[in-house]
Amino acid sequence: QVELVESGGGLVQAGGSLRLSCAASGRTFSSYNMGWFRQAPGKEREFVAAISRSGGNTPYADSVKGRFTISRDNAKNTVYLQMNSLKPEDTAVYYCAAGDSPIVSTTENYHYWGQGTQVTVSS
Repeated sequence: QVELVESGGGLVQAGGSLRLSCAASGRTFSSYNMGWFRQAPGKEREFVAAISRSGGNTPYADSVKGRFTISRDNAKNTVYLQMNSLKPEDTAVYYCAAGDSPIVSTTENYHYWGQGTQVTVSS
């Protein structure tokens, strides 16, 4: 089992920035691909960004590309999501997840999930 704990969510005005963090338990953090997903009320959980084990591959959803940046620090067992130029449509609960599949953009390939952190962007 892997325990993931997100932090950094909150209320921000449109155009502002937030940095989410996800701290993972265990010494096997570097063996996992990490992903960020988000879910708004009444909507499906959707892919936001992912990062490979060494950080060399960082795919993004088209809706956030150019605005969000995912990174990881394996020495600290932590993955980050820097969110800039936030829009009201970015409002959602954001979840980090850990998986071992090379296909990182679908929820079915992740087995470990954090509790989520709320991001609210006001207009």
